[in-house]
Amino acid sequence: MCAWHDSGHGALTQDEPTDLFGAPLAPRPLLPRLPEGLVYQPEFLSTADESALIELVRNLPLAQATYKSYTARRRVVSFGGSFDYDTNQLRPGRPLPATLAGLRARVAAWMGVAPTALVQALVAEYEPGTPLGWHRDVPDFEDVAGVSLGTPATLRFRPYPPVEPKRADVVRLVAAPRSIYVLRGAARWGWQHSVAPTPELRWSITWRTARAGSRAASLDQQDESAERGAVG
Repeated sequence: MCAWHDSGHGALTQDEPTDLFGAPLAPRPLLPRLPEGLVYQPEFLSTADESALIELVRNLPLAQATYKSYTARRRVVSFGGSFDYDTNQLRPGRPLPATLAGLRARVAAWMGVAPTALVQALVAEYEPGTPLGWHRDVPDFEDVAGVSLGTPATLRFRPYPPVEPKRADVVRLVAAPRSIYVLRGAARWGWQHSVAPTPELRWSITWRTARAGSRAASLDQQDESAERGAVG
């Protein structure tokens, strides 16, 4: 057992970790001071859950992401909605496969929302060396939650809009495999984020809720089955 504390120096520290019988355990890495509204939890999934999801993702129809005339190195597939960067419009997408319904329910429970509130999912594959540039998610969506699979990734955050951006403004969080994070409030709207080039093959599954009054609020929330899933 252990407890996290504010050190007063911009980082979180923890008591000496022990097991249930008081024996010392290996210390966990310190977390940086995260933007308000960003919540991170390691070990959200078991290793067995992660293996099942990776096998599932490998069989999805992933294709290189395109942004207007730019073709990105990461491969993606969207469910529930897909943003067209040529027209800047959110369009209905393919339904969520039954094999992802269980994960959606778990992510929703962790976020404290109904599964149907997660109207869009984006599955992405990052080959070694693949980055994701600075951005905020499109404004049709409100909360954004991401599950990491495979290998660690360094997520970077900086205030938005960036005014004379400096390296000192950037907050870095190493998202471990099987971890989850959510962006809400200030972290969602007052910060940009990016992903540093990945050292090894990695996958992410990002879930989004609809912003009130946006085009996402009218997306078809039906999936192939809300009752079954590879990960329950």
